[in-house]
This record gives sequence, structure tokens and C-alpha cells, in this order.
Amino acid sequence: MAEFFESETGQDEKRRRRSRKGEARRAEILLAAMRRFAEDGYQNAAIGDVARDVGLSLPGLLHHFPTKVDLLLAILDKRDLECESVIGPYRSDLRGLLKGMVEVFRRNAEMIEVVRAFAILNAESLMKDHPAKAWFLDRATQLQNDIAATFDQAVTDGSIDGKIDGRAMAAELIAVMDGLQMLWLRDPTCFDMVGGLEAYISRLLASLGLEG
Repeated sequence: MAEFFESETGQDEKRRRRSRKGEARRAEILLAAMRRFAEDGYQNAAIGDVARDVGLSLPGLLHHFPTKVDLLLAILDKRDLECESVIGPYRSDLRGLLKGMVEVFRRNAEMIEVVRAFAILNAESLMKDHPAKAWFLDRATQLQNDIAATFDQAVTDGSIDGKIDGRAMAAELIAVMDGLQMLWLRDPTCFDMVGGLEAYISRLLASLGLEG
């Protein structure tokens, strides 16, 4: 009986090692794919090039991601989870949410390749029949709804003026963030994306009576 348990334990450890190795390989593939998408765009990037970038055969890569669309959606989902992990702790109120957005920008400033790939995919998704079209539409809608709901809650609890339109403020905030990010991507050495958003958020908080 002891030999049986030892055998089972050994098999479990082997499975855990394979799982860790597989997750590390998947992460490596996703990083390589983001680089390719940033350089070539999704439509022009070849999945075979991604495989070669990580030292895999095409069948080897397809074992992890059966199609190019699967690879694309895995990148998008990973990106969203990373952003949520940064902004999540700040969601307690409107001031916290706005401060959290600055932290997301601060983190983004350290990973220009990822941000560039995401921006390119976002723009490409405007094309008819693009595989990420629905994903980006859902994300944009959810983001605006979440921000608007936080503004509306601040109106309800009396933190800000009751005449403020939450959806309009959400649209403005998203537009500012997208615009600042694009200026930074075009010339990251000469434009301070984080400083630009910090200044805007500071002015917004002051206008809402939430500074400090």
C-alpha cells in the first residue's frame, strides 16, 4: 500500500511539473505573439513566425493554441486580467477609481510592446469580420458602463454634483486615456503619458470637489 501512495505522489509531482512547464511555454508564446502583432498587426502576422520565435514547430504551437484566433483571444483575456489586478484595489469609490487608472497607465508605461500590440488590435478590430471585433466592443461597452456606474453612485451618495452625467464623464475619460496613450506610442521618449493623465485626473477631481 505504501508503494501505491508513493507511486501516486510521484505521478502527481510529474503532472505538476508538466503543468508548470506548459504554463511557462504558453506565457512565452503569448509574449512572442504580442510582439508579432505589434510589428505586423494581427491580419499580417503569421502564426508560423510566432512558433519559430519561441523555438517550436507549428504543430507544437498549435498544441497550446489550436488557431490564430485562440491565440489572439488568449492575449486579450490575459491583458484584461492584468489591468483588473492593478485597478481592482482602487474600486471602492470614484476618487479611488480615478487614481487606479493612473496606476494602470504607470504600469503600462513599463511595457510599451504590450500596449502597442493592444492598440493595434483595437484599431484593427474596427474592420468588418475581424475576430476580435465583438471582444473589443464588449470591453468598451463594459468599461464605459463601469465608469458611469461609479460616477452615478457618487451622485447618489452626494459626493459630487447631482447634475453630472455619468455616461458623458465616462466617455470623456476614456477618450482622454486613449488619446494620451496614442501620443505616447507615437513618441514615448518625448511624451509623458502618465504625467498627462495625472494632471487631467487632478483637474477633474478638483472640478468635482474631490481633490485631496
